[in-house]
Amino acid sequence: MSSNKGHSDRHHMPDSILPITERCCEATTGCQWDGSLRSVVTEPLFVQKVYDATLVNLQALSTVNNVRFFPNLPRGSRILRVLDIRCRRFFNPANINDPRNLVIDPDTILSGGEFLRDEKGQFVEVVGPDGLSSEKLIFADTSECDDVNKGTPVFGTQRIRIRGNVLIDIELLILDSRDRRVRFTVSANVPIAPPNAPIVLTNFFELCIPSVFDSAFFPRFTEFCNILCETRLATNSISRDICVNPETGAITIDLIIALCVSCEKKIIVPVQLCVLSTGFPELSPDTSPICSTFPTLFPKQIDENSGGSNNPGCGRRSFRFSMNEEDNTTMVESEEDDEIV
Repeated sequence: MSSNKGHSDRHHMPDSILPITERCCEATTGCQWDGSLRSVVTEPLFVQKVYDATLVNLQALSTVNNVRFFPNLPRGSRILRVLDIRCRRFFNPANINDPRNLVIDPDTILSGGEFLRDEKGQFVEVVGPDGLSSEKLIFADTSECDDVNKGTPVFGTQRIRIRGNVLIDIELLILDSRDRRVRFTVSANVPIAPPNAPIVLTNFFELCIPSVFDSAFFPRFTEFCNILCETRLATNSISRDICVNPETGAITIDLIIALCVSCEKKIIVPVQLCVLSTGFPELSPDTSPICSTFPTLFPKQIDENSGGSNNPGCGRRSFRFSMNEEDNTTMVESEEDDEIV
């Protein structure tokens, strides 16, 4: 009866309340293309160009002893072996300044160039593609290399400070009080380094910057890092590294935690870019049964090449490809396209 009732409830469920059956999802971009080159148009973009970049991989080891894991081992059970050890960084979304958050704090010093400062001695930082003030303006005397039409090298020393906690899950195979083999998972929030004593990694790098005199913009320096953690038992021995209180079942474990850091440093310059586009994305909205029309979110492009007020494009020029049979070369012809893309 309960099964039929549940089926009946789902059958009469309103369309606006849909059951979630999938634990994962797929993204929707709104970009569609019918495959026709007549839909291709030119669009101008004001973007940031990567002038030079370098990637550095760093690693550090941290040994932690007598880490308390939860929950306790069931009474009368014993550990047979370790099936899996998983490690991930801790982050509290309710407090971005939580001292337990695993944080990478890079500090870079330049040689052969310098970061621009304001009248208060603070670094001048501009907004990067991440939407944050994450780029510093660089100045260097580039006249010598400008004369030979080449970039100017700058050298840097970087100190990376790591602090915070990691989350460790250990999957155990235990033998319970009824002599049954059972999978049992224990977890712990493990501090790696406190804020007043972070782990410090040092590396050196060289980057190439363009002329600071032949542009309206100073070159910018940006860096971003990501961190992974891997862990194992300190001596890879259950008897030596795992201690179980026979009365309470409390578990303490000795671990070695490896911190794997990747940092990428870039020289960024603002540029204008003309790209081929198939038009603007159009998402299919979840239409409300009350309103009949809704406002637009982005303005239409209106210029001398738009071909009328009904055309939302910029520089609406289509391309037609043809093959020259005599020398087997491809010719590209352009023609005005009055269709709405």
